[in-house]
Amino acid sequence: MALHGKRKRISHILTNSQIPNSQSTLPCTPQNGTFSQEDGRRGRFVEGAILRITMQNFLTYDHSEVFPGPHLNMIVGANGTGKSSIVCAICLGLAGKTAILGRGDKVSLYVKRGCSKGSVEIELYRTVGNLVINREIHVENNQSIWMMNGKHSSQKAVEEAVRELQIQVGNLCQFLPQEKVGEFAKMSKIELLEATEKSVGPPEMYNFHCELKSYRTKERDLENLCKEKANFLEKAKQRNERNKVDVERYHMKRRHLDRIQMLDKKKPWVEYETARKELEEVKKQREEMKKTAKSLKEAQSPLLRKIQSIDSKLQPIENQMKEKTIKIREASQKCKQKQDHLDRKYKEIDDIKQALSLKQTEEADRQKRIGNTKRMIQDLQRELDNMGNQEDVTPKIEAVNAELRRIQEEKARLDGERQDLRRDKDEANGELRRLQNRQRSLEDMMNRKEEKLRSRFPDTHTALLWLRNHRDLFEGNIYEPMMLVINVRDPRHAKYIESHIPVNDLRAFVFQKQQDMERFMTEVRDNRRLRVNSVIAPAESCANRPPSRPIDSLKRFGFFSYLRELFDAPEEVMSYLCHQYKINDVPVGTDKTKSMIETVIKESQLRMIYTADEKYTVKKSAYSNKTISSNSALRPSQFLTMAIDAEERQHLEEQLSAAQQQIQNIDASMKAAEEQQAKLERRDNELRNEKKHLSELKGKKRQLEQKISTKQDSLRQMEQGGINLQEAEEEAKTKISHVNDQKVAIVEEILNSMKFRARLSMEKVFLALESAGLTAEKTKLESDLRDGSAELRRAEQAFTELDQRKTSLLGTCKNLMRRASDICNMNPGETVVPEILRTAFSELPDTLDEIDAMLNEERARAECFTGLSEAVVEEYNKREKEIKNMEKELEEKTNALNTYRQNISEAKERWLNPLKSLVEQINEKFSNFFRSMHCAGEVDLHSENEEEYDKYGIRIRVKFRSSTQLHELTPHHQSGGERSVSTMLYLMSLQELNRCPFRVVDEINQGMDPVNERRVFDIVVKTACSGNTSQYFFITPKLLQNLTYADEMTVLCVHNGPYMLPPNKWNDKAFLRRVKRRTNQ
Repeated sequence: MALHGKRKRISHILTNSQIPNSQSTLPCTPQNGTFSQEDGRRGRFVEGAILRITMQNFLTYDHSEVFPGPHLNMIVGANGTGKSSIVCAICLGLAGKTAILGRGDKVSLYVKRGCSKGSVEIELYRTVGNLVINREIHVENNQSIWMMNGKHSSQKAVEEAVRELQIQVGNLCQFLPQEKVGEFAKMSKIELLEATEKSVGPPEMYNFHCELKSYRTKERDLENLCKEKANFLEKAKQRNERNKVDVERYHMKRRHLDRIQMLDKKKPWVEYETARKELEEVKKQREEMKKTAKSLKEAQSPLLRKIQSIDSKLQPIENQMKEKTIKIREASQKCKQKQDHLDRKYKEIDDIKQALSLKQTEEADRQKRIGNTKRMIQDLQRELDNMGNQEDVTPKIEAVNAELRRIQEEKARLDGERQDLRRDKDEANGELRRLQNRQRSLEDMMNRKEEKLRSRFPDTHTALLWLRNHRDLFEGNIYEPMMLVINVRDPRHAKYIESHIPVNDLRAFVFQKQQDMERFMTEVRDNRRLRVNSVIAPAESCANRPPSRPIDSLKRFGFFSYLRELFDAPEEVMSYLCHQYKINDVPVGTDKTKSMIETVIKESQLRMIYTADEKYTVKKSAYSNKTISSNSALRPSQFLTMAIDAEERQHLEEQLSAAQQQIQNIDASMKAAEEQQAKLERRDNELRNEKKHLSELKGKKRQLEQKISTKQDSLRQMEQGGINLQEAEEEAKTKISHVNDQKVAIVEEILNSMKFRARLSMEKVFLALESAGLTAEKTKLESDLRDGSAELRRAEQAFTELDQRKTSLLGTCKNLMRRASDICNMNPGETVVPEILRTAFSELPDTLDEIDAMLNEERARAECFTGLSEAVVEEYNKREKEIKNMEKELEEKTNALNTYRQNISEAKERWLNPLKSLVEQINEKFSNFFRSMHCAGEVDLHSENEEEYDKYGIRIRVKFRSSTQLHELTPHHQSGGERSVSTMLYLMSLQELNRCPFRVVDEINQGMDPVNERRVFDIVVKTACSGNTSQYFFITPKLLQNLTYADEMTVLCVHNGPYMLPPNKWNDKAFLRRVKRRTNQ
């Protein structure tokens, strides 16, 4: 209800969501649906206020138009009728984001369900001409088409136009949708200040605040930068100050080094000058020595001529002496040959005498042998005569021979048997070795399994070794870890066994008796601190427990065996596994099983299934009775891949036992045959000894006769082979006489040769004496010549040395000149020292000793400056430049910082004073509103640091009970109703200060108690309907009874539902009359 001038203006929202083409009509709106400028002035609309909202296929509306009033617009309607849809239309129609509304994140979600597009049109009041904004939303591509005043536009242009009218749908102080009511209390003080600045502050206030924050950030950055640069500058100065002494010391060292360099340059010139002077002196001495040698050489010529004359006489004499010497040597050689011939004759005589002596000795030996042979013949004849009366032993020998033949036949038979037994034993040993090799192969596999146990579970392996050494301590059966005693028949199936049996059980010992397990665990786990697992087999064996169903009934699913049939194990181990892991009832399938796994799980009702590569576990939920299955891939086997066929192993042991027994039987038979063979051998030896004795008796006479005949033959041969010693002696004498004659002739030849040699020797002596006289004379002359030659040689050697020294000094001078030129960087061929160097050289010593002394002194001084380098000076100079640059930069940054501080001071005055005034106004109104409600509240500008402009905020503090203190408004301290009251009153405090054209508050009174709701409603009506405030939209689903209303209010009633009248049939006047009649009754 609104009265403007003298005319009452009543507005309603009439809508029918069930009639697609329905149109809402308002009695006081222009026929064309658009306000004129005169209407805006009469209605006292502020710049940017909403004159009209038109919705087409938007949320709950097919078509609806809303004409709000210039002051308080109360939108009332039941929940779900579309009150908040109007809020959404305002937000989206003014280019607001969907996130502001807190509903859907896509704008297409705001189109009525079942429609391809929807639209919102909002008319805003402007003094220069109203602004009509139309937004058409398309569902298919989630895009919008914008129009302003009937012309196509862009969203950016719409946002700019809305911003010019000071409309901020994203500011909770201006636009508070239903979903964002709780977020107002959650706003921080900083966020509340910014929202308030944007909402009621002058346009430049928020900009000043932003500038201040920006200036302050830059100021902090500049302050930090200035501090860093100042600190760095100070450190650089300190570092350079520390290095200054090193730089000065470096320069001092440099001066010493420069002097050393100059001395090094002058030294070659001094050396060159010294060498040049020495060269001139050597040249002079060389010429003098050359003259001396020439005069000495001329003085030795007469002596040389005399020596040459003597040499001409000596040469023939020496030739004759050489000839005599050769002849004497030949004569001596001939004498020696004759002497050797004479010696051979002497030896020939000795050989003749020795041959005669040998014949005499041989004849004596022959006579001795003849005597011995005759004596032996006499002894044998006597023995033969004594044997004439003995009996005949031939029958006894024949009987012995018969017995020996029988024994040989028996031995041959035994040898055949022994060969057969030996052959059988070799075959049995070969079979035994083959079986043992196969057994070792199986044992190697067991050893590899045991090695794998040792590497993976060392404690278990240690316990296994202890058990093997102490089995006598236990009564019942004890089995080694299962991974050693389980034998998988096919290695491909090992992965099923290892996936089903946990590793802790695979490495566990299996005990038959409880007391044995306790004793074992006490020893290995308690005493030896080994981490070992052990289990006990069930008292009643489960090893042969049948499965729940035959495997044949599962073969149609691809199952081929139960787990138990895939491996062998001792009965107690198999019993434990059947009892603990039901291996007798877990089937193993193939790829076929996996391909039909759903059917298998559904029909077989199995709890655990193995396919070719996966394990399936099936469970039934205790709550929903649904079947739940899980699967996991099978991992490759680690412990059981080495399969040992138990039947083969058992069969192998049986074969080994049989082979060993067979070898034992053969050994026993061979031993019996060997004993019988030994008896026959003993009997054979006895008979042979007897036969030998008899044969000896029988053959002794014949042997004696043969011996006598042999000895007689030997005697005759010895008597016939005698030597005539007399003839031999005569023959020897003749030979010796002939040799003596030869000896005499040889001696005569030797004497003649010796006489000739003596004559030659005398002639040689005479020649030697003559040669000695000439040689003595020559020696004297050579001595005289030698004395003169020694002096000549010394002169020549001195000349040679001086010449060599001259050459050496000349080369040295050239090298020194070249070296001096190179050191002084002179051009090739230049021999004059440059003027600048000559001046520097004049200040230095002129002798090598003085230069060397000064060089040593300067080097010693330079070496005192250790640890210095040119890098220190370069770094010092570089840092000096950096210090100057940093001082300049620091000065610039300091000036900039001062400028920023001046700007901050100016901007702070422009921003802070108006802000304080604004907050005081808000606080005054806020406090009055709370005071009117018999509560307390205040608003102040809060900042922990006045210079931190990004930390400024508006703090709201409220008190709803007299017994409490003022508390800051937070999402946790106050109740929901108290937060709603505080929020509403703060927004009302902004109303009269408002710079924005309208405010929207959606269902903020829902959490209030009736007393506070009535008080807040009165404040809202009073404030929003005062003379010069902006437009206000207050949305609520219900109101208290007997509230106070103002004539400036506009009540917009939202009706929606399947039984609504079409808009063209709605008569608001008739509706008001009915209401009045009911009121009067």
